[in-house]
Amino acid sequence: MSILVTGAAGTIGSLVVQGLSRQGAAVKALVRRAGRAPLPTGVQEVVADLTDVASMRSALSGVRTLFLLNAVNPDEVTQALQTLSLAREAGIERIVYLSVIHADRFVDVPHFTGKFTVERMIDTLDLPATILRPAYFMQNDLQVKPVIEGYGVYPMPLGSAGVSMVDTRDLADVAVAELLRRDAAATPQPRLRLDVVGPDSLTGESAAAIWSAALQRTIQFGGNDLQAFEAQLATAVPGWMAYDMRLMMGRIQQHGMIAEPGTVQTLEALLGRPLRRYAALVQELVTTS
Repeated sequence: MSILVTGAAGTIGSLVVQGLSRQGAAVKALVRRAGRAPLPTGVQEVVADLTDVASMRSALSGVRTLFLLNAVNPDEVTQALQTLSLAREAGIERIVYLSVIHADRFVDVPHFTGKFTVERMIDTLDLPATILRPAYFMQNDLQVKPVIEGYGVYPMPLGSAGVSMVDTRDLADVAVAELLRRDAAATPQPRLRLDVVGPDSLTGESAAAIWSAALQRTIQFGGNDLQAFEAQLATAVPGWMAYDMRLMMGRIQQHGMIAEPGTVQTLEALLGRPLRRYAALVQELVTTS
């Protein structure tokens, strides 16, 4: 029996595959196209598509534990609900699902509400799952590093309410820990919701200040213009996605994305080490560029 990781070619999925492999777990890595991503020695590549029932039935065969990650796309809810139903059909009783923090609150943001719909299925059918709810990824800012360095502007409209950004490596490590815990358990474990955050509450201004310190020159915060943010993003991604991200940023500006008291301590106890800080990631990026 093995652990199946969906989204294995992506940022989080690939880190989860690597982490499980390092721990000696039997891992199946689900990809849509053969050879799409290099895999650690011993990891079995499984070619399947979350929208294709026949291929998913085959992929889930012989699986004990499932890591369900599906990317933001128009079919996201269908993919997740079908995969969970097929997992039930296959008798899989150990699941880790990657949702998003405040999925139940940001009701006008399509991919948040979509993930909350999946959470409702997990709750209603009493599926034995860990629901991971990560905050904004620190590594999202890799995409704007050229703007920061080239124009001296931090362009993400984060507002001032605060965002507990999480390093994707910490998120992957939490996922690995939960997958291994559930996989090793003799019986299915109770459901668990876990926000996954970083140790600092960041704003647009404080993020710009961190980049200023790392680059040793002034980086200005670009402000909170959501219309401009959407227009710029739409040059790189489909319009529906740009608008989805605009709605998310609007909610972040209004309500923030802040860890509940005690969350950081819970995560650090689970990992057995401190969580990574945004300033450390920025320094890492500046040093290696």
